[in-house]
Amino acid sequence: MQKSTNSDTSVETLNSTRHGTGAVQMRIKNANSHHDRLSQSKSMILTDVGKVTEPIPRHRRNHSQHVLKDVIPPLEQLMVEKEGYLQKAKIADGGKKLRKNWSTSWVVLSSRKIEFYKESKQQALSNMKTGHKPESVDLCGAHIEWAKEKSSRKNVFQITTVSGNEFLLQSDIDFIILDWFHAIKNAIDRLPKDSSCPSRNLELFKIQRSSSTELLSHCDSDIKEQKPEHRKSLMFRLHHSASDTSDKNRVKSRLKKFITRRPSLKTLQEKGLIKDQIFGSHLHTVCERENSTVPRFVKQCIEAVEKRGLDVDGIYRVSGNLATIQKLRFIVNQEEKLNLDDSQWEDIHVVTGALKMFFRELPEPLFPYSFFEQFVEAIKKQDNNTRIEAVKSLVQKLPPPNRDTMKVLFGHLTKIVAKASKNLMSTQSLGIVFGPTLLRAENETGNMAIHMVYQNQIAELMLSEYSKIFGSEED
Repeated sequence: MQKSTNSDTSVETLNSTRHGTGAVQMRIKNANSHHDRLSQSKSMILTDVGKVTEPIPRHRRNHSQHVLKDVIPPLEQLMVEKEGYLQKAKIADGGKKLRKNWSTSWVVLSSRKIEFYKESKQQALSNMKTGHKPESVDLCGAHIEWAKEKSSRKNVFQITTVSGNEFLLQSDIDFIILDWFHAIKNAIDRLPKDSSCPSRNLELFKIQRSSSTELLSHCDSDIKEQKPEHRKSLMFRLHHSASDTSDKNRVKSRLKKFITRRPSLKTLQEKGLIKDQIFGSHLHTVCERENSTVPRFVKQCIEAVEKRGLDVDGIYRVSGNLATIQKLRFIVNQEEKLNLDDSQWEDIHVVTGALKMFFRELPEPLFPYSFFEQFVEAIKKQDNNTRIEAVKSLVQKLPPPNRDTMKVLFGHLTKIVAKASKNLMSTQSLGIVFGPTLLRAENETGNMAIHMVYQNQIAELMLSEYSKIFGSEED
């Protein structure tokens, strides 16, 4: 190491040994050198072999900032891939279950995350400028799947994050929700998995930086210096945990025995303990029970809508209150006397929502599974007259409950279309609403998007050519 001859350079010997075997710590001060302005004082330790040890960073905060920059990419690099309105419900936060509460959100999908805004796009952008941050979901390591059992609504899928958050997303329009599902799934598939996921690394890093760092540093010493009473408490907890496990196994075995011994549904129905359901039953079963070819509940709903809902904006498109719809469903299933003119059913969207739910929950749709491919082939025909005749021929081959219920329903929907100037529900709008509900394949495959187009077209043809397909007779 060279020594400076400058008169302004002073060398202080802080600690030295005569024989040169110890370490010498020197403080070098240079006030005139502009190049060394940022390092006016340095502490260096010279060993016997002349090596210089690298200085240990004093500020953990600065070190963590560099680590965070390596772990999390800048937000500016996240490109928006898709955005639009969806129905959203958060059902779990950090693994803790939450009450399901649907709300309309402006959803923005980027390459790594999803953001939910409560306002419209313009309001959301203005709020971002004023510092309001949206709810954000990290897609790294997330899981997406269809969740029909999580909600009575149709077209619902669930996103589960590595942090234990769960979200439900839904739209009544099939092709929109299908497009969103594939967009989010593709975004998740492009992200790294498991330990290479930045969000997972960030969680581990937060644990290391938390206030429990000192506890972790003393962990080994605590284990070595455990007192006898501590070891006894540990053994007690382990024994208590083992007893809990045995209790759970005992409860499970009792539940299994109870389930195997419980009476069948048929036995309970014969004893009158469980009444036959309207929702969720086969159409022909309901009609046989009522000795008719059109369910009584369908007629009641149609009568109520034609009485006070033909002029309502967005009839059949706007969703009613789900809790009230479920209440109406319960009353119908209990075979209680139903009066849709009662004040509790004054919202006509509750009635239309219940009617759509009835058709959606049929084990076999109004257009039977065995006729699905035949209706699709009929709608593919190029000539309009040939197409109408093919559909008419198929309708005549349907079982009487399906044919008669279809005639009553589409006859009612033609009255909705006749008031399109007031209710804003065109043939195309009703086709989008009722197509996937009344007509679907038994086994949904990769052709779901194509089937959706045909479903809508068939429903539209049934409406636009109602008189030719069903005849000019009125019920």
